[in-house]
Order: sequence, then structure tokens, then C-alpha cells
Amino acid sequence: MNQRPDHMMLTARDDGIAKGDVLLEARNISLAFGGVKALTEISLNILKGEIRAIIGPNGAGKTSMLNVINGFYTPQQGSIVFRGRERRAMKPHHAVGQGIARTFQNVALFKGMSTLDNIMAGRSVMMKRHIGWQMLWHGPALKEEIAHREKVEEIIDFLEIQHIRHTPVGKLPYGLQKRVELGRALAMEPSLLLLDEPMAGMNLEEKEDMSRFIIDVNQQRGTTIALIEHDMGVVMDLSDRVAVLDYGKKIADGTPDAVKNDQGVIDAYLGVPR
Repeated sequence: MNQRPDHMMLTARDDGIAKGDVLLEARNISLAFGGVKALTEISLNILKGEIRAIIGPNGAGKTSMLNVINGFYTPQQGSIVFRGRERRAMKPHHAVGQGIARTFQNVALFKGMSTLDNIMAGRSVMMKRHIGWQMLWHGPALKEEIAHREKVEEIIDFLEIQHIRHTPVGKLPYGLQKRVELGRALAMEPSLLLLDEPMAGMNLEEKEDMSRFIIDVNQQRGTTIALIEHDMGVVMDLSDRVAVLDYGKKIADGTPDAVKNDQGVIDAYLGVPR
């Protein structure tokens, strides 16, 4: 494993909340699509500084929960409290502005653009100069772009993808595409990072690399992470706490050890004999 440069100061934005305090709380979230109930009265919280896993079988409502948190879905019931502010509806770009970023189960990158440009796109929400200055690429806009590009280069170094900075991401192997998507999310300097199956489709070596980067993001950047993941070895190794969903209902919530020994979880998901 390469050593991180000493000058790197990659940190999540300051939200004024102490480590271990509640950063986000979901209160009695219910979500339905027509007659199909995706979530039923789900309540859970995410503490600042932790890695919080949400697991369960396919169709359990895990991705729907992330979509409610970052504003893709508006629940019919319940609310989200983030950094002390309660809301029931929020657009995804507002969530980004408040410090929530995410990756997706299926890679969502600009395939014809380079690694550097894809990650740079994540900085666009933080650019403050008028569009006219940006088009001229002169004066204040030039200084701003240089500052943002320095941040992007730090992320590229952090994720050890210097060798592909100018490569179109559509030409990259899947594992590296997932790493670039992580980089784009980090470029937003989130307080809360939502990862939807970050290990999906990866081989063992790629999973080990991604696990290492998730730990580094959490410990070195101080970024709170909520992740959905089917690989139980990864979940048990990475997570501080685990919530388990089944058919849109929460059936367990606790430490990894407590959850993996919960008979209800065993019966519904893990499939370990009694």
C-alpha cells in the first residue's frame, strides 16, 4: 500500500456536530409506489464519524432508503433530520449543497470524459463565480478553477489513480470506474457519503482496494459513511453499526456481531441454520 503524501489535507466539510452525535435521523419513513410498499415506518440514525451499513435481501428497500435520504424520493410519511434541520422533501442538488453525496449501484459516469474531468464535475456544485467568468476562463474564474483542480489532484493521489487521470473512463475496467465514481463524490467534500453497493461486480483484489479506500475516507477525511453492501464479510469488517431491512421493514439494528447472531436476520437474510 502506497503512503499518502504528508501534505494531503482531505477533509469533510465542518458541520459543527461532534463525533458520535447524531448527524442524520430518519423518522418513521414510509414510501409506496402505487400499491407497492417500498418502506414501512423505518426509523434509524447515522452518527457522525461512523460507517453505517444497511443490508437485506434484494427488494428489501435499501436503495429506496438512500433515495429518500438524498432527495430522489419524497416519502408519503416521515421526515429526515440532517445536521439538526428537519425536512420531508429535498431535491438531490439541495442535498449535495447541504453535504450529502453518493455513488450508485450502477456506475453513473461521463464515459467519454477523462478521469480528471469526471472528478472535476463533482466540484461544479462548489464553484461560485458567474457563468460569464467561467466561459471566459479568466480572472477570478481562472483562480477558482485552479484551486478546484488542486483539490481534484489531491483526490486522484488519494485514490492512487494518477496513471489514469487522462484516460476516458469508458475505457477503464469496472473496478477503476467505481473508484473514479468514489472520487467524484469525494470532490463534493460531503459530511455524509452514501455508497450503494460499492463492491458490486468486483473481484477479490478490487474489493480489498475499495475497502481500504472506504476506511481511509472515514478515518483520514473524517467522512461519515452509510453503505449498502451484499458482501457480508465486507459489512462485518467495515461497519460500526448495521441496520437490516426485509420487505421494507426494519427487522434489526445494532453492532455487526449482534446483527449476525440475530435469529430474525438469520432466517430472513443470512440463511444460517438454527
